[in-house]
Amino acid sequence: MKKLRFVVSLHGSGNDFQVAQAQCAESAARKLGIDVQIVFAEDDAVNQSTQLLKAIQGPSESRPHAILLEPVGATALPQVAKAASTAGIGWAVLNRRPEYLAELRQQANAPVFAVSADHEEIGRIQGKQFAALLPRGGAVLYIEGPTHSSSAQKRTVGMLETKPSNIQISTLKANWTGEGAARAVLAWLRLSTSQATRIDLVGAQDDAMAMGARKAFQGLANDNERAKWLTLPFTGCDGQPETGQVWVKEKLLAATIHIPPLTGIAIEILSEAMEKGTQPPELTLTRPVSIPALDTLSAREP
Repeated sequence: MKKLRFVVSLHGSGNDFQVAQAQCAESAARKLGIDVQIVFAEDDAVNQSTQLLKAIQGPSESRPHAILLEPVGATALPQVAKAASTAGIGWAVLNRRPEYLAELRQQANAPVFAVSADHEEIGRIQGKQFAALLPRGGAVLYIEGPTHSSSAQKRTVGMLETKPSNIQISTLKANWTGEGAARAVLAWLRLSTSQATRIDLVGAQDDAMAMGARKAFQGLANDNERAKWLTLPFTGCDGQPETGQVWVKEKLLAATIHIPPLTGIAIEILSEAMEKGTQPPELTLTRPVSIPALDTLSAREP
């Protein structure tokens, strides 16, 4: 069998989960003897589309056998997906299940599928973490991912499903990065209404945004205000061993949720499907886990 070439298209290098995705892809590719090219879209959907079309339309000898895509935009690039499939290139979507997959699979000669974290379950776990950390209720400053992100939407749905009714949510939007969360927090702090809003916990939909929020509060000039915010519990999601899990041990985060990187699983599925000439299941979900475990979280100091 000829040596396979895969392109892995990710959001950007400013998010620890995206970095973990890249590292996992490289590790899986080495293990399986596959050539892998990591391409960062720098959080620009147009740039992502252009990068992938260039790979699809390139010379046949350098064209990838498959593309693994974590979409930046809301659409998951249906036209690019069709172009890839028409060219006989496999197409694996990460962290999303776009509606076009079922139709594309009917016509495709190469594997077409999705591998995703269970985003609603991630939200459910985070809602339970809020309950454990605020047993008497309270208010959460909740930092969501972008409005167009179905991952962010599903995490919010799951969180609202399990958080108790005596916990109130105030929502900010950011772009999955620490810098974006810091900007959102600082803009919120400038509002007159924020001064009158009591917050008991800061929760973010990823660890990078949780740490970005901490950084914004650390930069406050007023010592009392800074101390007030930094004594609150902060929670995030992603829980990678070298970032989120370390921040929990250092008590910078009260809790996180471990989300296994998806690229390694997708590369293994692609490799096996191409070797056997089969079409894998349309969707494979990974299982998130609370760190620390939910049954121990209530006993921890914020």
